[in-house]
Amino acid sequence: MSLMEKETILQKALAGDIQSFQQLFAEFQQPLKSYLYRLLTDRNDVDDLTHDTFIRAFDKIASFNQQSSLKTWVFTIATHLAYDHLKKKKRWPADAQDQGAMLAIGTPEISQSFRIVHSTFPAAAYEMKEHIDFCFTCISKTLPIEHQVALILKDIYDFPVKEICLILDKTEGVVKHLLNDSRETMTNIFDHRCALVNKNGICDQCSQLNGIFNPKQDQQEQRMKLDLVKGSKKFNRAGLFDLRTKLVKAIDPLQSAGADLQDIIMRCTRTAVGDVDNFFQHHKPQ
Repeated sequence: MSLMEKETILQKALAGDIQSFQQLFAEFQQPLKSYLYRLLTDRNDVDDLTHDTFIRAFDKIASFNQQSSLKTWVFTIATHLAYDHLKKKKRWPADAQDQGAMLAIGTPEISQSFRIVHSTFPAAAYEMKEHIDFCFTCISKTLPIEHQVALILKDIYDFPVKEICLILDKTEGVVKHLLNDSRETMTNIFDHRCALVNKNGICDQCSQLNGIFNPKQDQQEQRMKLDLVKGSKKFNRAGLFDLRTKLVKAIDPLQSAGADLQDIIMRCTRTAVGDVDNFFQHHKPQ
């Protein structure tokens, strides 16, 4: 679509044409949904908030003054809705994945549900790199909401700092502080937890799950395919964090080959930390 065509469609949307607005919204709907999933970690909530974002944005379209892109304006609305949803919930502890693993190990029905998803769902392959993406989301949930939003928008979705300022309604100095603080916190947690890159790391869940779902696959061989592991001996802590973000940026947690499996593991983690009351609430494949 050319810039002229897009401008024509935008003008129709501003005049109240819902089909034109829907056409523009569709261009960034999937990145918006994956962004919301990283914040909310629940597909049902993502669907609800994506729908609410569309309705609210269309209702307010006349107020869009084009001082930012339409994408940034819509992400602002979605972020506010997500913030209202998340402020009622507690931040996750750094050991959320450990709690999830303990729940799965101690509950045969949950372990069995993992195996059923792996064998029957359409996107239930296990790849170590996708679980590293899962881990990144879990660790980011330890951050205050504004820190999490700033980090994910900048490091995963490549929003410029000036646009993040608009989304969060913060000054550039505050946003840069949020980013530095978030990266440092994330790096410290990874440094103490991740056994992939640190011999003293206490979490090797990605390799353990690889052994469960791909029992005939050489785990060390799979580990060594990852740039993160290859770089662990030559990069400093900040460099390893950058490698993680590059890996995460390349994965859509809602559309990857293992999205269904990772989602049910996420549901188990959410249950373990008290974000959902019942693991066996409706779970749907993408």
